[in-house]
Amino acid sequence: MPTNSTPDIASDAIDERKFVVALARGLELLRAFRPGETLLGNRDFVERTGLPKATVNRLAYTLTTLGYLRLDDSTSKYALDTGVLSLGFALLAGADTLELARPHLRALAREIGAAVSLGCRDGLDMIYLETIRSETALTLGLAPGSRLSMLTSSMGRAYLAVQDVAAREALLDELKAETSKEQIEAARRAIDDFERDGFCCSFRDWHDDVNAIAAPFRDVRNGRWLVLSSSGPASSMSEAYFRETIGPKLKALAARLA
Repeated sequence: MPTNSTPDIASDAIDERKFVVALARGLELLRAFRPGETLLGNRDFVERTGLPKATVNRLAYTLTTLGYLRLDDSTSKYALDTGVLSLGFALLAGADTLELARPHLRALAREIGAAVSLGCRDGLDMIYLETIRSETALTLGLAPGSRLSMLTSSMGRAYLAVQDVAAREALLDELKAETSKEQIEAARRAIDDFERDGFCCSFRDWHDDVNAIAAPFRDVRNGRWLVLSSSGPASSMSEAYFRETIGPKLKALAARLA
């Protein structure tokens, strides 16, 4: 059976006759890298995947041979190699919705003076596909490829809000093992707010000085949920501004892109 960290698949939905466990484990090694990290060792892989050291050694060797990892001789640690980069470019090149969304993201970022991003689910995280920063103000904004917590980010909460009850509860059960009761409750409150507002907020939950808000929409071309979000420094951009000004604009843009 696949490990609990296998992304995007509920365990009761897996056909064990078709599921290739070795492939899933190899992909888990690639997912172990976090934004800003360039080198990971076998011990890091073991801690983050829960796989035995011997298994990690074989998988790392295979991925290195295939060009997805590169061994740094000076540290005996691994870096992502060009094979991963080529997959990322292939994904973005085929993302019609991203191309359509870009000018709208740029216009909205300029209008509201805050960063505007587009993201999707990746396992138990959300991953940024694009970020447009405001040209008129100093604003926050993570780069494409950055990951966010599904629980504490507005983007993740918006994704959870549009899942059916069974799928949402299954995700929350998985997330419980990695977080606190308070974070689960905060996420549930944001999901409840979505029923009223059509967007979800994260005010100082993901980071002490970050306010953010997000609205989801269905990407009919690829059959998946995407999420628009906007973020800015909590010290200079109030919760009221996000709720009363940015939220409705994000919601309207999400409706247009859908």
